[in-house]
Amino acid sequence: MLRYALIFLVVALIAAFLGFGGVAGAAASIAQILFYIFLAIFVISLIMSFVKRA
Repeated sequence: MLRYALIFLVVALIAAFLGFGGVAGAAASIAQILFYIFLAIFVISLIMSFVKRA
């Protein structure tokens, strides 16, 4: 999932460089959402691994 967030970030940067503002904004929004989902899943799995060890 983090890979997709990075891909959308690169697409947003390239689109912004080329002047496609709408595409860049949409790709940046998708990248941000995917990053937050990845972060939430990472934190949940980290907590679950600590609970499993105890």
